[in-house]
Amino acid sequence: MFSLTLPRMRGAVLLPATLVLLTALAACKKDPPPLPDPPKTVKVITVAPVEIAVANQFPGRLAAYRKAEVRARVAGIVTDRLYQEGQEVRAGSALFKIDPAALQATLEMRKAAFRQAQATLDMNADKARRYGALAKADAISRIDYAEALAVEAQAKAQVEEAKAAQRSAALELSYATVRSPIAGRARRALVTEGALVGQDSATPLTTIEQIDPIYVNFSQPAAVVAQMRKAIRAGELQGLAKQDIPVRLTLGDGSLYPTAGKLIFSDLAIDPATETIAMRAVIPNPKHILLPGGYVRVGLEQALNKSAILIPRDALLRTVDSAKVMVVDADNTVRAVAVTADTLHGDRWLVSAGLNGGEKVIVANVAKIEAGAKVTPQEQSGSGAIAKTEAKTETEAAATKVAHVAQIEGR
Repeated sequence: MFSLTLPRMRGAVLLPATLVLLTALAACKKDPPPLPDPPKTVKVITVAPVEIAVANQFPGRLAAYRKAEVRARVAGIVTDRLYQEGQEVRAGSALFKIDPAALQATLEMRKAAFRQAQATLDMNADKARRYGALAKADAISRIDYAEALAVEAQAKAQVEEAKAAQRSAALELSYATVRSPIAGRARRALVTEGALVGQDSATPLTTIEQIDPIYVNFSQPAAVVAQMRKAIRAGELQGLAKQDIPVRLTLGDGSLYPTAGKLIFSDLAIDPATETIAMRAVIPNPKHILLPGGYVRVGLEQALNKSAILIPRDALLRTVDSAKVMVVDADNTVRAVAVTADTLHGDRWLVSAGLNGGEKVIVANVAKIEAGAKVTPQEQSGSGAIAKTEAKTETEAAATKVAHVAQIEGR
């Protein structure tokens, strides 16, 4: 019995020992260290100074280039309206008809008075001629002849008075047809047929407005003007002459009006109530898209910044009290650079401090890149260094956005 159970006990002892040995050998083996991750590929642009227009936006109101209030100049009953409300009319076009019967009768009376005065003049002139001949023959006294001449002169004056009264009556009769004083668009009628007008005052009938071109009135803060002048004196900006300043409008729906206008007026005084300077521009309006009284945003390109740094919106990381961009150095190491970028120029940020040009700025997935990381920079397709000629074209589209400072020196 003992000889049969001994091998089993020996096997039972050897099996756990073998397992312990194998476990120890496995623990002695070390895994190879993991391979480092390859550097991330990041999109970058190489920033470069460009020339841009320094622009600013102000709220403005459109106003008619010419506006005439059409009023009744004679008293009477309106018998007809001769235009369609809202239509284009020419200067001198008939708008309303006032009953001319009373005016026609007055004219006939003035004509009769003129003929009567003329007859009296003829009689007195003949008498003066006859008295002149008699006076030469000493047949009448000099006093009688002088009186005859005075009566003739009075008759001449009465003829002139009657002639003027006749012209006045004819003029008033012509006012029975109310005509447009200017060319433009006729607005709604303020009276209807059958209304009595001009009885005690010149009754308003309608309004004619010329809206091609059209004015836009706006105001510029005096502080912005001072800031612009200071920058020009310091050489930071190059001023533009008033006749070279383009004026662009952004309509109420946010769209850009296609045609630029010109600045024609800048007040020389500051409104003490608002601390602003009144300004006016004239805008071509051949299709009558712009209407008087409409609200617009007025964009002025008043100076040039010849060393502006622009970066895409997505390149900027902004916090509550700071802003920064991620820059790739020459050794492909990422570095955070604090910048000042408070102004949008089109779809780009205008960097006023922090970048000098030549830096490679990361423009995509910036928040996922940490400072100190190694990366592989890849120039963004279609960007590279922003060319100056490219920036001038971009400026035209950006002129209506919120921009820098306003007004130029010496205006």
